[in-house]
Amino acid sequence: MSDPSTLTRTPPIAKADSETEAGNYFVSNYPPFSFWKPDQVHRVHEVLEGPAPVDTPLGVYFHIPFCRKRCHFCYFRVYTDKNANEIRAYVNAGMKELAHYAAQPYLVGRKAHFVYFGGGTPSYLSVPQLKELTDRMKDLISWEGAEEVAFEAEPGTLNETKLTGIREVGVTRLSLGVENFDDHILESNGRAHRSGEIDKAYNFARGLGFEHINIDLIAGMMNETEENWRRCVAKAIEMGPDAVTIYQMEVPYNTTIYKNMQAEGKVTAPVASWPQKRDWVSYAFDEFQKAGYTVTSAYTVVKDPERIKFVYRDALWEGADLVSAGVASFGHLGGVHYQNQADIGPYVEALDRGEMPIFRAYETNEEERFIREFVLKLKLGHFQPSYYKEKFGQDVLTRFAPELAALQREGFLEITGPDEVTLTRAGLLQSDRLCHEFFLPQHRQYARYT
Repeated sequence: MSDPSTLTRTPPIAKADSETEAGNYFVSNYPPFSFWKPDQVHRVHEVLEGPAPVDTPLGVYFHIPFCRKRCHFCYFRVYTDKNANEIRAYVNAGMKELAHYAAQPYLVGRKAHFVYFGGGTPSYLSVPQLKELTDRMKDLISWEGAEEVAFEAEPGTLNETKLTGIREVGVTRLSLGVENFDDHILESNGRAHRSGEIDKAYNFARGLGFEHINIDLIAGMMNETEENWRRCVAKAIEMGPDAVTIYQMEVPYNTTIYKNMQAEGKVTAPVASWPQKRDWVSYAFDEFQKAGYTVTSAYTVVKDPERIKFVYRDALWEGADLVSAGVASFGHLGGVHYQNQADIGPYVEALDRGEMPIFRAYETNEEERFIREFVLKLKLGHFQPSYYKEKFGQDVLTRFAPELAALQREGFLEITGPDEVTLTRAGLLQSDRLCHEFFLPQHRQYARYT
């Protein structure tokens, strides 16, 4: 998760034809994190003291910040040096946090619509640790009837026993952080696993009957070539996962790659350019479509869209509540965004004092909630104007007439029906860059989310 020391950095938006420079281009929330402040933390507490909403779905996120090794491109809050006692202390702290939330009027009696375990590496935990964690979580906020329980995993941490335990605690969507199938590229980018571990983990998982197995790939990693990328796509198709998530390589500030760039006085990152990455993702989309997959967003292809959903993503983008526990984690309650302390020491110490470990927050207004949903869902590649008229009372075709016309002139957008606007492939592949066109004026200068 983001390091508070980088909050004021606001470099320009990536140009369509540029080399990759340092920064976070991926739009994951709105308004930008740079606007979230410690002096708004009290708004979270005020929401929690209010009545529970009737129709707002509830999600639960728990951040597990432990890894075997830190990837060179990783910017999340992770630790590679914690022992079993320290992990137990962290889990105990997280359950104190979740117990506080579960006891508040805003959340009492509500059941989870979805649950997500992110990291770090959730699969770093042993089966007994994982079972203890999930049992305690279920006692606080019920998972009964949840549409999705998603779990991120690093292939090298998995074996049949571990995967059986993950399945038995109720995980429905297993997301394998494959990234690439070439051992040299995995090693040079700091990944802990190797190609043989990918095959073993995937085959074990498939045999255990997970409802949804997703694999992640990253286009444009260090030392990656077009030939390698084509092999990766072919291998992924051969495996036949339910879904594949494909990211374009970024180099955020608090990464090993960026630190090396600073030391060498370089501005351009040693990864593929933006045009190369878009070409590679477009090639992947074409190949997956030939194999029967459907492109369902700027990052995802799905084998059976009627069966396979990304419940966590879709619910959050439509304004669901998210109780988020753990170091550096992000949550959203009643229109108020919040983020926890970004280091494990202050996080645990706050909870030991009986205090909530929230570092910063932001109370959104109705217009910001509308913009947030519009820009995030734009990354699905299409939208219906009637949806925003009904939900927010906003005529997006009028409100964003200049912006939409400009995108249409540039070949990024098409009117494909009486109530359907669609991004072209070119628009979809750079939707994170295009999202900024719809930001409120005071937020547009904050192009990268730090």
